[in-house]
Amino acid sequence: MSNQPNRIEKIQQASGRPKGKVQMKAEKTKNPKGTLLRVWRYMERQKAGLVIASLLVIITSLLSLLGPYLIGVIIDEYIIPKDVNGTLKMLATLLAIYFATSVFTWLQAYIMVNISLKTIGILRYDLFTKLQSLTLRFFDRNKDGDLMSRFTNDIENLNQALSQSVIQIISTVLTVTGVSIAMFSLNWVLAIVSFVTIPFMLFLTKKIVSLSRKNFSKRQKDVGDLNGVVEESISGGEVITLFGKEADTLGQFREVNERLRQSAMRADMFSGFLGPVNNFISNLGLGLVIGVGALMALKGYTTIGVIASFVTYSRQFSRPINQLSTLLNSIQAALAGAERVFETMDEVPDIKDKQNAREAYRFNGDIHFKHVHFSYDSRKRILHDISFQVEAGELIALVGPTGSGKTTIMNLLLRFYDIESGNLLIDGTDIRDYKIQSLRKRIGIVLQDPYLFAGTVMENIRYGRLDATDEEVIQAAKTASAHTFIKYLPKQYETEITAGGGNLSQGQKQLVSIARSILADADILILDEATANIDTRTEIEIQKGLANLTKGKTSFVIAHRLKTIEKANKIFVIKDGTLIEQGTHHQLLQAGGFYHSLYRGTVPQ
Repeated sequence: MSNQPNRIEKIQQASGRPKGKVQMKAEKTKNPKGTLLRVWRYMERQKAGLVIASLLVIITSLLSLLGPYLIGVIIDEYIIPKDVNGTLKMLATLLAIYFATSVFTWLQAYIMVNISLKTIGILRYDLFTKLQSLTLRFFDRNKDGDLMSRFTNDIENLNQALSQSVIQIISTVLTVTGVSIAMFSLNWVLAIVSFVTIPFMLFLTKKIVSLSRKNFSKRQKDVGDLNGVVEESISGGEVITLFGKEADTLGQFREVNERLRQSAMRADMFSGFLGPVNNFISNLGLGLVIGVGALMALKGYTTIGVIASFVTYSRQFSRPINQLSTLLNSIQAALAGAERVFETMDEVPDIKDKQNAREAYRFNGDIHFKHVHFSYDSRKRILHDISFQVEAGELIALVGPTGSGKTTIMNLLLRFYDIESGNLLIDGTDIRDYKIQSLRKRIGIVLQDPYLFAGTVMENIRYGRLDATDEEVIQAAKTASAHTFIKYLPKQYETEITAGGGNLSQGQKQLVSIARSILADADILILDEATANIDTRTEIEIQKGLANLTKGKTSFVIAHRLKTIEKANKIFVIKDGTLIEQGTHHQLLQAGGFYHSLYRGTVPQ
């Protein structure tokens, strides 16, 4: 094993990378304008829907402007003169206008929800695609729960904001512009009175938004931390119970949960001022309009109908601003979440294909480490001048104390990390000259604790080669000695497996894993303590499967039980990141060195 933390030592067979859960890096400086621009680039792909929604917003805005004007006309020209028939006709017209406004409002909301869901679907797909290209160093730095939070909570906040804010912004601009024109055309004095309170509203809105933005960013980070604690408590539930750490885990959850409560409270407290403050200013403006309008009406400078229209227009003027101010809560949360999503999408893989990288169609299996040095970070070197050569078809064992660097050597062979200096050759070609995906397809892995997906037994074995037929899957299972137990399952190969393979025994999971690797037909194999957690009887079956799997292939075995590697062609003894001994089992025993001590059990592994 390497000196890397244990959580990233377990290579995930299905995805080809280990899972790191160390603390995530600090938040970057926020850039709301840049984030908005990037979100818009995703939205503008739905141009047709945006055009239709915008047209509907224009229509509803015009209809909403027509209503207050007709109210003033009805009062002055029909109600005051007591024209009942005319009043009824105009009321019917007014009812039709408001009904049409409601229908168009519903249509534009429906279209925007559709646009938002399509935009979020593309963004979520791009984020998932990005994660597939990132290397182990990224997953070492970030918590699983925090990454899940970016897929769920952060993107959902963005979805809610997009479905509401675009329409609201367009509607606000059109309504404020149209109401301003209508008010000045009716009475310029009352129009100016109506606008007196607007600068105060804008000033306070800007101040409150500025205060709340950083708190929304902190809240989103705390949500990710909470998800990380929950994810670890679920995935590590067995260990927590085994060591009786329920109270400690609960204490950790309580601490993170309290931190989230405080940041959420601060964010909501500041943003919650917007609605009440703007409502107060809006009502203050309305009172001024009514007071000044009443004085003007008493002196004959205006009519009751015009005042009624102004009261309605004043409400229409302030309502979209108030709604937009309230919507800023969700916009702030959405921007904080979007920035976290784009942070992930901006990550640059530290390992990528060369411009002229070649396909690895098939390997003979000759492997050569030449003076390889490596460290996971600059503080501590893990491998020191590792040099050895493996010929095609050989069975190689790597042994040594825990933390000596055995798994690190295999990580470099899989190119999960790049070496710092030296050369690593397969069939005489540096592995950096091969395309990464094709390189890893030619290298198979069987882990001590294999991972199975939720799905059928057939699907889990077929994961080794997705285009394999049912007959090829069954043949791979027979070769791996897995067919014997599969035929006794309730639905045989169509039996559903829970995520992680919880409804199968450890030995059964291992046999399915071996069948998967046989189906993949890799040229180089890595067996990482494949029989360590298996009882003796099951181990016999697994050894049969492993013998069939490794036949004619270059194979590496990472082993602590040295009895299982006595027949290896070569044994490499690793200690403190250095290759200190190599040879056959008998040669190393006769040498009486460190391997001899390991084999006799006089030094711990």
